[in-house]
Amino acid sequence: MEPTKGSLSCVGIGMTLGSHLAPLARSYVEQADVVFVAASNKWVEEWVMGMNGDVRTLQPFYAEGKSRMETYTEMVEAMMSEVRSGKRVCGAFYGHPGIFAWVPHKAVKTARAEGFFAHMEPGISAEDCLYADLGLDPGTTGCQHFEATQFMVYRRCVDPSAWLILWQVGIAGDRTLKRFSTGAGYRDLLVEVLARTYPMRHEVIVYRAAVLPIYQPRIERVLLRDLPDIDLGMEDTLAVPPAQPLIIDEDIGRRLADLDNREPMMS
Repeated sequence: MEPTKGSLSCVGIGMTLGSHLAPLARSYVEQADVVFVAASNKWVEEWVMGMNGDVRTLQPFYAEGKSRMETYTEMVEAMMSEVRSGKRVCGAFYGHPGIFAWVPHKAVKTARAEGFFAHMEPGISAEDCLYADLGLDPGTTGCQHFEATQFMVYRRCVDPSAWLILWQVGIAGDRTLKRFSTGAGYRDLLVEVLARTYPMRHEVIVYRAAVLPIYQPRIERVLLRDLPDIDLGMEDTLAVPPAQPLIIDEDIGRRLADLDNREPMMS
């Protein structure tokens, strides 16, 4: 008998242990022939291992001084090897598998290109936690998101009347893909870039989502000028509140008013 054609499902297990896993994502984990897990810590890994008899951690692929791109490529190959052998494979990733997660995107794309069924199931991300923990509604003034190093290397158009969220601020400035942190000198440059738009005394927020139910999120408010002196890790995010009020476009306002007067409201 020919083996069952392989498949791949990449699911999000959320940020906080046991709290964020949706029923559909859990079913993919439980019904898979083999599960590859990339979690925030060993306790989350052990929790996932309790749902399936063949759970393999992706953590050993990481190594100090090893390019993360090499690591990510090896992770994709490990999962695809099992898919090609005819197994139902599940990749369980902390947070959302499609946000700041190269491996799930590449694995799903590769599987589909090779003719296998592949699916991505969303999860609660650090972004979702940030909105809840900081009481931030992105619909109020708008919200712009950038990866910290990309924000430094490229000239981006920043709107100071909206929130600015910089991800992976703990490795801001790293272009080697080999570091797990960068020092104060790199953050000095980040502050220099931010100072093009924001006052040095502008208050910013260092944020880290809670990964265990007994933990509290990190919410540390500091002045922009003091950011280089703060201890930061790969899990930390920088949230920069608006520094200017929204500016009304008077011309568009008048034209909208004219349309309101000419066109009846739809019931």
